[in-house]
Amino acid sequence: MLLVTGGAGFIGSNVVASLNGAGRSDVVVNDTLGAEAKWRNLAKRQLADVVPPDELLAWLDGRKLELVIHLGAISDTTATDGDLVIASNFRLSLSLLDWCTASRTPFIYASSAATYGDGLEGFVDDWSPAALQRLRPLNLYGWSKHLFDQVVADRFAKGQPLPPQWAGLKFFNVFGPNEYHKGEMMSLVAKRFDDAKRGKAVRLFKSHRDGIEDGDQRRDFIFVDDAIAVLHWLIERPAVSGIFNVGTGEARSFRDLVQAMFKALGSPAKIEYIDMPEAIRDKYQYFTQADVGNLRRAGFDTVFTPVERGVGRYVTDFLDRADRYR
Repeated sequence: MLLVTGGAGFIGSNVVASLNGAGRSDVVVNDTLGAEAKWRNLAKRQLADVVPPDELLAWLDGRKLELVIHLGAISDTTATDGDLVIASNFRLSLSLLDWCTASRTPFIYASSAATYGDGLEGFVDDWSPAALQRLRPLNLYGWSKHLFDQVVADRFAKGQPLPPQWAGLKFFNVFGPNEYHKGEMMSLVAKRFDDAKRGKAVRLFKSHRDGIEDGDQRRDFIFVDDAIAVLHWLIERPAVSGIFNVGTGEARSFRDLVQAMFKALGSPAKIEYIDMPEAIRDKYQYFTQADVGNLRRAGFDTVFTPVERGVGRYVTDFLDRADRYR
């Protein structure tokens, strides 16, 4: 069997869909479903079991698994409960790392581009302990992911035991189907699609930095199918381990993203620029772009989907349908 923690979440449910699509029905999901519609992310899937987080370690006791894909986490970048975030994102990850090491089970886990903080140190996925120590995440979520990256890299550097394959994936701005439960953490396309469909203007922040136009703040937007392709590439290459950026390597503006959405709808773009709240102006990232050299050197040579095509597929195949779920 394969275990996917966070398997009912955004990226996790897309991973489960891809595994089912590859003929795997022996997939176990570890997640909370809650009272909202998160279960719909898995409504079309075939699963071997659904294990609540507080039962996971007991469930693992004495089992043999083919692979652990660890995507479960509190991913809200505005989270403030430090004890809860550390328990969920750091200590549980340590327990899974130790279990996979002891049981000789391959272990692929989600890190985050949030570990790079303000980007002053760049976005190069150098996972040497010295390079990681220079990073300063800006939020609790990013820090919790950074702590775990440091543990894994430190164990590797010291020659300490690790799983037979281990890989950390620093996801950049992933967008695509099944993110609808994320509220304010959804991608801009998902949050503003209904407004655009009704012909309303989509609001973007004005720039408060010299030399950068309104709406030209840039992110490395990656369609979820591309992120899943990286993960499957790693699964098929058990000799490859390390920490890798998962982005396209090309920063695109929020204006580009919104224009692509309107184009997919066949409508002229309507964009309104508003002042950025003063409370976030000093912490706002104007630019993120994954350096994917590490991934390319490892042998991943697939061309990433351009923003226009990725947004077009998202709109046509999911958002503009009665059933938006994969």
